[in-house]
Amino acid sequence: MARSRSTDTSAPAGAAGRGPAGAPPGRGSKGSTAVGAPDATGKGRRSKAGKAPKLGKDGQPKVSRLTKLKRQAGMIRQAYSMTYKNDPKLPWVMLIAFVAVAGVVELVGILLSSPFLFLPFAVLLGLLAALIIFGRRAQGSAYRQVEGRPGAASWVLEGMRGDWRVSSGVAGNRELDSVHRVLGRPGIVLVGEGDPQRVRGLIAAEKRRIAKVVGETPIYDVTVGDGEGQVPLKKLSAHVMKLPRNLSGGEVNALGKRMSALGGPRPPVPGGPLPGGRQMSVSQRQVRRR
Repeated sequence: MARSRSTDTSAPAGAAGRGPAGAPPGRGSKGSTAVGAPDATGKGRRSKAGKAPKLGKDGQPKVSRLTKLKRQAGMIRQAYSMTYKNDPKLPWVMLIAFVAVAGVVELVGILLSSPFLFLPFAVLLGLLAALIIFGRRAQGSAYRQVEGRPGAASWVLEGMRGDWRVSSGVAGNRELDSVHRVLGRPGIVLVGEGDPQRVRGLIAAEKRRIAKVVGETPIYDVTVGDGEGQVPLKKLSAHVMKLPRNLSGGEVNALGKRMSALGGPRPPVPGGPLPGGRQMSVSQRQVRRR
């Protein structure tokens, strides 16, 4: 008895429509449906490979929240391991902070005859206290490692919160004294680090250079150090952020365009100490903001 040939033309011809050898008829590799073929609802499906990725405001592909959380968790672990090497007491201090805060909150709950109601708040507040302690000690450990190294002030300035435009090493010399320029709402801030006598001359020269461009914009100068009239490295970011706000956002943008015309060669000043490479960047930029 002759067999009739199948008249089904839904599957594409050639190797693309064939399944693996020995597979049941009518199924492709691993039982997947061909691209563009109708599914159980009768509607066509589009493959993930052909789907254009969503772009964010910066024009870059969006990253899922889960991916962001994984990255942040990895950065926190990295910062913790670095801080622990320089501060072995860190876990014990965090544990004491957690127990103390959680214990006080739970004691209040016991006095109000609602211990179980206050238990979640006690745990959350205890974790918050431990994280605050971790952030402060991580920041202190990072400052101790970079203090006294060329480029330390630039590293601190680049980690400030807010719209601050930092230009590292706009002036310097062979002794690695340097001046960094910061543009923000206060105006122009010139931050010098190195020998105070040499840095004073560098700041004065940079002021004369930018005076023709900035006009009446206020220019502040700061010298990093522990001497009289100087600002310690650990207080540098707080000192700059406390300066009065003299410009609006639009004025800052316009001033930034004028400042970009300065150009000029940059001296051989290191962009920052960053002992341990990217690890120090994680400790400063990620942990201290939490």
